[in-house]
Amino acid sequence: MNFQHEINVAVELARAAGAVLLEHYYSPFLVEQKMNVLDELEEVTAADRDANELIVSRLRQEFPGDGILAEESSDSQHRLDKERVWLIDPMDGTKNFIARDGDFAVQIGLALGGESVVGVVYQPVRDVLYRAARGGGAWIETGSKSAERLVVSEQTNPKEMILVSSRSHRSPRMDRVVRAFGFKNEMWRGSVGVKVGLIVEQQADLYLHLTPGTKEWDTSAPEVILHEAGGRLTDVFGQRWRYNTERVINPNGIVATNGVAHEMVIENLAPLLREFGCVPN
Repeated sequence: MNFQHEINVAVELARAAGAVLLEHYYSPFLVEQKMNVLDELEEVTAADRDANELIVSRLRQEFPGDGILAEESSDSQHRLDKERVWLIDPMDGTKNFIARDGDFAVQIGLALGGESVVGVVYQPVRDVLYRAARGGGAWIETGSKSAERLVVSEQTNPKEMILVSSRSHRSPRMDRVVRAFGFKNEMWRGSVGVKVGLIVEQQADLYLHLTPGTKEWDTSAPEVILHEAGGRLTDVFGQRWRYNTERVINPNGIVATNGVAHEMVIENLAPLLREFGCVPN
C-alpha cells in the first residue's frame, strides 16, 4: 500500500508545527498544569495547544474519514470504529521544551488496523526529521541535505552497546537493570522520538523505559521509523502494541532496540521483571 500522500502531508505538518513551537520556544511563555489520561498533573504550554490545533485541523481537511487521537484534543470513542487513525503528539518532551534543552519533537503517526504504518518525527531545534512508511524504509532529513536512508547498528554485546534513557524518569529499578546487563555506555535524553532517533542514526543501540507512563501518541510514529530502519519496539515483555485502543496508555513500558539484540534484551529482562513483581497488564 502506498502512503506517499500521507507522508507528504505529515512531513509538511510536522515542519509547520515545529515552526510554531520555535516561536514560543524563543519567547517568554507560561507553564500551566493539566490532568493527563493517568489522572496525573503534568505541564502544558500554549505551544502544545497551538501546534496540536494546526496539525489536527489540517488532517481533518485532508483525510475527513480518518479517526484522530491527539494529546491536546478531546478524545472521542468514535475513533475506535475507524480502520485508519492518526496519533499525534504535537510536542513530545514538554519538560525539555520548558527547560529549553532542545530535546522535544513533533510526532505524527498513522495506524491502520491497529498497526503503525506511517510515522514522522521532527526535532525543530536541530532541524532533524525522521520519516517512514511500511515497506518504504526509514529516512532522515537534516537541514538542507538530501534525505538519507537509515539503518540501525548490529551491536549485541551489552558491554559495548549504548543505552539511551529518559532524563526525567530515572528509578532504582532502572539502575538495577543497568548493573545486571553490564551496560557501560549510557546517554540521558528527552522524548521517545529523540531517543529512537538516536537508535536509527546508530548513535545508540537500545532504549528502555520500565514504567507505564507513555501513551500511544508517544510511540506510534517512532515505532514504524525504527521498524523500517531494521529495529524493533515492543513492551518490556516483548509484545507489540495495538494502536487506537480505548485505554490509550502503554501499560508495560518500552523496549526499543536495533532488532538483532531484541530477543537477548527481552530474555535477560524477564528475571528482573519477576524480581520487581511486574506482570503484563
